[in-house]
Amino acid sequence: MLDGAGVDKARLATALGAPSGFGQSQFALTRGNAFETRVKADGGAELLRLVHGRLDPGAEPPAGAAVPDLSAHGPEGRTARTALALREAAQAGGWTLLDHPMLALDVAGSPAFLEPDAVVVHPDGSWSVVEIKSFPMVDGSADPAKVGAAARQAAVYVLALEEVAARLDPAPRVRHRVLLVCPKDFSNLPAASAVDIRRQRAVTARQLARLTRIEELAGALPEGTCFAPDRPAEELTAAVEAVPAAYAPECLSACELAFHCRDRARAAGAVTRLGRPLRAELGGLATVEEVLAAARGESGDPDDPAVAALRRAAALRAEALAAAAEVPACP
Repeated sequence: MLDGAGVDKARLATALGAPSGFGQSQFALTRGNAFETRVKADGGAELLRLVHGRLDPGAEPPAGAAVPDLSAHGPEGRTARTALALREAAQAGGWTLLDHPMLALDVAGSPAFLEPDAVVVHPDGSWSVVEIKSFPMVDGSADPAKVGAAARQAAVYVLALEEVAARLDPAPRVRHRVLLVCPKDFSNLPAASAVDIRRQRAVTARQLARLTRIEELAGALPEGTCFAPDRPAEELTAAVEAVPAAYAPECLSACELAFHCRDRARAAGAVTRLGRPLRAELGGLATVEEVLAAARGESGDPDDPAVAALRRAAALRAEALAAAAEVPACP
């Protein structure tokens, strides 16, 4: 809802009294920008070499590549310019490097503008996404959690590219293997790996299809609801609380409002603050108080597997504490 309304969530979080440290440090941004500049130097010669070696070794080696100018006014203009450059590159043949193209993806009825690090058009007209990250690739492998996050990010770009391709005749192929480029062994030299993002793409497509449209969310809000950060704190708090939120620890690395939502989840005793896997295991038990009451036998359906497991765990804990109390103290 807030993204669709174009709200500055960082300013909103500060106005709510829960400023977030979300985002990279200035040092990490500077290091990442320097590494990306090195990877794309000389017209992207090194980047194209990595694309050729990891994604398309059977193609003609890139002796050079077209690097179209993608500048335009506003995100809509840049999106249109990117679509035109992609179409021209697919028809021209040869290698083409699109540096920071702008793509649009429909999210719950509202366009979200996306900016991949690069998109490469292969000589056969197919398109590949390139993700450039500053975390290291040591002995050919990187942190699995960070690689997974990069794969999910790239999957969104692939979906957006597929929307562009679907409007062309014939539709170019969008490759489902993306190139992840990272520093090699803590140096500033680039290393690359091909990442298959078919699973991440399928999951993201299902999630986007299930999203409630922004018009429906807005229609359920009280009339006059406003999220402008310069509004009084009490009014802002009421406006934000009118929009349901499901906090989980993962939000701390993905959303500027995470601290605010964490405080709300703690106040409500929501079990989601302990992690989505635990929330899934507890079935219909949504609060910590409900969980404890079910474990004590004060509420809950005994035939519910979650309730039965909680009561069994409580009984085992009581037995262990009783046994520990019977152990004589050392002389």
